[in-house]
Amino acid sequence: MYRVRVRSVPPVVLALRRFPNPRLTGIGAGLFASLTMFVLACVDRLLFDSSELVYGLLFLPVSALTALWVRPADLVTAPISVPIAFAVGVFPISGGSEGFGGQVMGLVTALAVHAGWLYGGTLVAGVIATVRKVRLMRARRRYVLAQGRGPAGERPPRAAAAASPSGAKPVRAGAGTAGTAGVAARRPQRP
Repeated sequence: MYRVRVRSVPPVVLALRRFPNPRLTGIGAGLFASLTMFVLACVDRLLFDSSELVYGLLFLPVSALTALWVRPADLVTAPISVPIAFAVGVFPISGGSEGFGGQVMGLVTALAVHAGWLYGGTLVAGVIATVRKVRLMRARRRYVLAQGRGPAGERPPRAAAAASPSGAKPVRAGAGTAGTAGVAARRPQRP
């Protein structure tokens, strides 16, 4: 007798499946990341006295959520919108002096000093988006192969298979049937 092995799903996976799974557009993902980072920076300024470490640590999960929640058609936007969100969010904690020039210099300095967090979050978003894209391409390939199409996306000819007797070989199009005008009229065959 055959025994069927049933895999039990780990409790962590079950807990993660209960979380919301929105599908944001590219602009929606950028707005989500930017607004979230701005709010987190304001909370960081109020509670932790503009701690760059807290801001950087909060940036990593926001980057991951942005890459996880963007819809499949807009996966390429996740690694692009995450650095923009970092720059939007770092403004409240940049600590520039009075005036427009002082604020801009504080923002540029904060971006330069915290480039490691910026690159880390962008890398997280890029890796997650790449893994999701590869999984989608594999699933599409499996679906196409399951539909009976070849690797090039071609379907086997139905008319030739239905018209031929059970023992006869199907004739390829342009393979020299009686109606052709000769070798010059033949099309090159695919390998």
